Amino acid sequence: MHRRPSLFKACVFVLAASSAVMGMAQAADSKLDSVLARGKLIVGTGSTNAPWHFQGADGKLQGFDIDIARMVAKGLFNDPNKVEFVVQSSDARIPNLLTDKVDMSCQFITVTASRAQQVAFTLPYYREGVGLLLPANSKYKEIEDLQAAGDSVTVAVLQNVYAEELVHQALPKAKVDQYDSVDLMYQAVNSGRADAAATDQSSVKYLMVQNPGRYRSPTYAWSPQTYACAVKRGDQDWLNFVNTTLHEAMTGVEFPTYAASFKQWFGVDLPSPAIGFPVEFK
Repeated sequence: MHRRPSLFKACVFVLAASSAVMGMAQAADSKLDSVLARGKLIVGTGSTNAPWHFQGADGKLQGFDIDIARMVAKGLFNDPNKVEFVVQSSDARIPNLLTDKVDMSCQFITVTASRAQQVAFTLPYYREGVGLLLPANSKYKEIEDLQAAGDSVTVAVLQNVYAEELVHQALPKAKVDQYDSVDLMYQAVNSGRADAAATDQSSVKYLMVQNPGRYRSPTYAWSPQTYACAVKRGDQDWLNFVNTTLHEAMTGVEFPTYAASFKQWFGVDLPSPAIGFPVEFK
């Protein structure tokens, strides 16, 4: 009568011990441990898209994605330079993760549900949208002025099948001129052939940083999409570490570094995170 409970307890103990051992083994196999043992972080990124990732005059990679990667390297080694960048095409961002060629991809990856079936996304570090670039002396100030002008407004946009539809989401009556390159699109604004250019808001902000006093932009933006880094699925320790690093860069001890990068590439002074009760729990 008394042996069965004892046997049951023994089985429970064995199962619990086995689970603990498996958990320890999984933790030991984490990418976090292998990266620390290697002594450097390997990050997949691009090299041709300012202000995200591009080569500077010295040939070295720079941009907001590059800074994000360096923040993770600093979290790992207390040294933002202990990172090796693997330049990859946009269609290699996921395959290079799946084959362990890189530890993470940080290359303005738009978060989608379908991609989340292939990789694990980190906390988002930027929210992109479509913005408008106008000459500094434009008679139009805000989106309401452009909307009120109706079809007398011409908007330049990079050529694609959704270009006209995208512009008309914000300016239903505007004329839309499509161009083969972003340079031609900006030339249309500079020459007066277009009243505004519609493009990624990050590109708008960067162009304004690079050309002080030449352009302006309405505060309105639309068509939001989220940018995040990506890691291989199935490694919660590694994902947790990268998320912790990004979270504290945007809200905690490393905020000055994140804010300085944001100011450099987008010309925006970020408000300091509120002190007191964490906003995540409000």
